[in-house]
Amino acid sequence: MSRVHNFSAGPAVLPMEVLEEVQKDLVSYKGKGLSVMEMSHRSPNYQAIIDDAMERAARLMGLGDDYSILFLQGGASTQFLMTALNFGSKSKDCCYVNTGSWSTAAIKEAKILGLNVNVVASSEDKGFTYIPKDLSKVASDAAYLHITTNNTIRGTEYQELPSVAAPLIADMSSNMLSRPYDFKKCDLIYAGAQKNIGPAGTVLAAIKKSFADSGNEGLSTMMDYRTHISKGSMFNTPPTFSIYVVGLVLKWIENNGGLAGIHEINKEKAAKLYNLLDSSDFYRGTVVPEDRSLMNIPFRLPSEDLEKKFLAEAGAANMLSLKGHRSVGGCRASFYNAMPMESVDFLVDFMKKFESNNK
Repeated sequence: MSRVHNFSAGPAVLPMEVLEEVQKDLVSYKGKGLSVMEMSHRSPNYQAIIDDAMERAARLMGLGDDYSILFLQGGASTQFLMTALNFGSKSKDCCYVNTGSWSTAAIKEAKILGLNVNVVASSEDKGFTYIPKDLSKVASDAAYLHITTNNTIRGTEYQELPSVAAPLIADMSSNMLSRPYDFKKCDLIYAGAQKNIGPAGTVLAAIKKSFADSGNEGLSTMMDYRTHISKGSMFNTPPTFSIYVVGLVLKWIENNGGLAGIHEINKEKAAKLYNLLDSSDFYRGTVVPEDRSLMNIPFRLPSEDLEKKFLAEAGAANMLSLKGHRSVGGCRASFYNAMPMESVDFLVDFMKKFESNNK
C-alpha cells in the first residue's frame, strides 16, 4: 500500500500500527459484533475504552488522583473561552503570554468577557520568533497565567514549563505528549487531539481538582469543568470514536519508550532538518535556535517564486502540506510523534537536491 509523506500541521499523521488496529476492529470491535462508532457510550465496553485512555494519559503525564483527565469537545478554540469563563476575574489579573496566533485568540476571548487581561510578556516585537522568558509581571495573586507551549504557525516551543506562583494554564495542542514536562506545574492543561495524539473531534484536558473547585459560580452547564469532572466526561455523548483512537495512540507512545523515548526520536527527526537549515545559505530557518520547536519547523527560500516551485515539486513527489500557514507564508514541515523517520529523510534528501538544482 502506497502512503504519502504527510507533513500536515493538523489533522496530522497517525501511527501506522494504530491505523491498522482501527481497520482490523472497525466493523466488529474485538469480536463484539459492532463498531466503536455504533457503541453506546453508556455500555460497559465503551466505559472500559474511555477509562483506559484516561488512565494512560494520567500515567504518561505522571499525574495522580489530585487531577482529573477529561475528554471535551469544541477544540482548543472553545477552551480559550472556557478557561476564561471558569477562572477569569474582573478584579485580579488574568495573565497571558502572547507567542502567536493561538495565544492572541485566547486573549481575545478573555477580553470579550470583560476580564482584567494582562499580557505580561509577548514576542510580537520580533514576529513571534522567540519565547519571552521574563514573567516578573505575573502577580502571585493573579487569577492565572495562560501560555501556549508550542506555536504551530511560527515554530517556537517552551523547552520547559515556567514556575510561577499563580495558577498555570497551558494550551499544549501542538506538542501534547511529545516530550517530558513537569506537568504538575500546571493547574490546567488542554490540547486538541488532532495534531499529536489522535484524530480531530476531541480535546484531552488535565485539571487539578482543587483548581476546578475554585472556579467561578453560575456558569452554563456545558461550560463548567465541574460538570465534566462529576460525570467522567459523560455528561453528554462524547466523541466516542476519537477517544478510542486517542487511547490507541497513548498505548503506542507507552510502547515506544513513553515521553522520554518519544522525545529522543523527535529530537533526532528535528535535528536532521535544522542541521540542513543551519548549514545552507539557500534555506533559512525563522526561529531563534534556543526556542525552536520539534513539532513545527518553518523555513524560507530565497524568493517566493522558488517557494512556489519547491512546493509544487514536493507535491509531485508525494509530500503533502509543506506550505506555511497562510498568515505567514513560506514553508513549514510538521514532525509530530507519528511522523516516520523515513519521511524526514525523504524530505531532507529532496531539499538537498532542490537546492543543488536551483542555485
